[in-house]
Amino acid sequence: MTSPLEPARIDFSDAAAPRAIAFDDVYHARAGAFGQARHVFLAGNGLPQRWAGRDHFVVLETGFGLGHNFLATWSAWRDDPRRCTHLWFLSVERHPPRPSDLRRAHANGSEPELSRDLLAAWPPLTPDLHRRDFAHSRVHLLLAFGDVATWLPQWMAQVDAFYLDGFAPAKNPAMWEPRVLKRLGRLAAPGATIATWSTARIVREALAGANFEWQRQPGFDNKREMLTGRHAPRHRPQPPAGRRYGGTSGAVAIVGAGLAGAAAAHALAALGVPSRVIDAQSAPAQGGSGQPAGLLHGVVHADDSPHTRWFRAGALRAHAVLSTRLARGAVRGRLDGLLRVERALDLAAMQGLIDTQALPDDYVQALSGDEAGMRAGCLVNGAAWCYAAGGWIDPRSLVRHWLDHPLIALCLGQRAARITRSDGEWHCFDDDGRVVASAATLVLANADGVGPLLSPGGWPLLRSRGQVTWLPPEAAEWRPALPVAGDGYAIALDDGLLCGATSDLDDPDPTLREADHRRNLDALQRLSGRPWRPAMASLGGRVAWRVHTRDRLPLLGGVPLPAPERTAQARQDQARFIARVPGLHLLAALGSRGLTQAALAGEVLAAMITGTPLPIGSGLLDAVDAARFAARAGRTGGADQ
Repeated sequence: MTSPLEPARIDFSDAAAPRAIAFDDVYHARAGAFGQARHVFLAGNGLPQRWAGRDHFVVLETGFGLGHNFLATWSAWRDDPRRCTHLWFLSVERHPPRPSDLRRAHANGSEPELSRDLLAAWPPLTPDLHRRDFAHSRVHLLLAFGDVATWLPQWMAQVDAFYLDGFAPAKNPAMWEPRVLKRLGRLAAPGATIATWSTARIVREALAGANFEWQRQPGFDNKREMLTGRHAPRHRPQPPAGRRYGGTSGAVAIVGAGLAGAAAAHALAALGVPSRVIDAQSAPAQGGSGQPAGLLHGVVHADDSPHTRWFRAGALRAHAVLSTRLARGAVRGRLDGLLRVERALDLAAMQGLIDTQALPDDYVQALSGDEAGMRAGCLVNGAAWCYAAGGWIDPRSLVRHWLDHPLIALCLGQRAARITRSDGEWHCFDDDGRVVASAATLVLANADGVGPLLSPGGWPLLRSRGQVTWLPPEAAEWRPALPVAGDGYAIALDDGLLCGATSDLDDPDPTLREADHRRNLDALQRLSGRPWRPAMASLGGRVAWRVHTRDRLPLLGGVPLPAPERTAQARQDQARFIARVPGLHLLAALGSRGLTQAALAGEVLAAMITGTPLPIGSGLLDAVDAARFAARAGRTGGADQ
């Protein structure tokens, strides 16, 4: 459960030193935010010299504030000819500024272009970890909105440089508590450094407790001294067996050229990792990813559970990733809003949930039936959630776009019938026993084909048949301007109205069925409030199968070792303690929400494989980890599946 966000309240009466009203403290020295950032945090951590020639360099900041430290670091990276290939900037902010305040804070800044890019990418103020990419996906901002004491234990990264930049310890003591700063030691990479403008005793003692050897240095502006330090632990503990990431070298083999496989290949390519994607079909996106359109949106639930947080994070990340692709015409679809009709709650209860969780309008709004109808341009049968970043995408165009990369080799018409590992490499064999792919790292992203490759006994995967119905323009008098979902869905396309979809577990029938068309039309009637009786002969459709788990969350990450091979482990009750098969990963079971999850899931998997910072917290990873069923079995004494 997350805590509702409270946006920052900022006093701009002194333009040179904006003040946080809640803490009665300034965001930066009057002599200048960029000057302070360069003197205290960059120079204090030996930057830019220390990132020279590195593939990846990771900075973690406590207190994003108005973003000046991030912009100063990005500016130094941009101007350094010996810069690292990828700069990762992790930051946390309990009271993020509203877009209008951020714009005001940077109105006359020294880096107007960088400020403009940050403003354009500023995320909705939801209590999530928001990733934003800049500089042609070479500068990565991972911005967590919430309390530092909550987020520091959640980060999964190896940090090279720490910026400690909360408000003064006397004004904001919670951020500087020893139990909070002790978490920094767990995140420190070998040789990690730290810098802060504060020399307060509580800070010095906390740094020593986190195994940082600190020293005083000349301060900035009216601060006579500052602190710098280096992490010097007596011993370096290993992460749990299920959280040991990275170590990949060379190309990755990926089985499956649908949404899941394409998302994994694209995320790896963005980090400079080549892949070979194999698929049994003659073209990509031929299975469940082959529908002409699909929905993309978040969810709102009363308990803000891991399920809710995963789909909210996925929807927000998908919008951030795909909006520019849509604008360029590289992907077909629209992400300017989606309506989801609500049957269980009335409008007051819907608004109460939004208010309790402090969810912003640019994420979700509760609309009456009349208001929803105004947004849709036609009758909507009931109150509805309006997801501002939701919409529809043609998954076929997205898969083709993601796979169109020079680091991705697409090999079609090649079925992986069997996999083996020898001499540190995985080998995929076709039906005739020929090797179709070999690599040290293998990703299985082939939907229900995952189970047979892993174990004859199967995996915890369910297979549901879905049929969509297509109405030609002359039969679709009701054409909502936004996709409408609820009990079924409707998407108005240029060539008609797409509605659906049925869901029937363990149904292998591939033929279009008139009875299922009628089920879809009944659902359409409940959404639109009007009867639908088109001639059955005029209807089109498509059948596909969705693969999902019992908890409707994906299978993501390393494949757990078989139970007999891990019985010596002291703990098997949590996924993070489950040892994994070397080099074997899953990205599967995206179910009916593949478009919402794919971009985020692909980036999580790519981070695991490369050892770069994960774009979700550890608690959320526990919820989607491929080893979670093994962990549940460890708690209950049952079988893994």
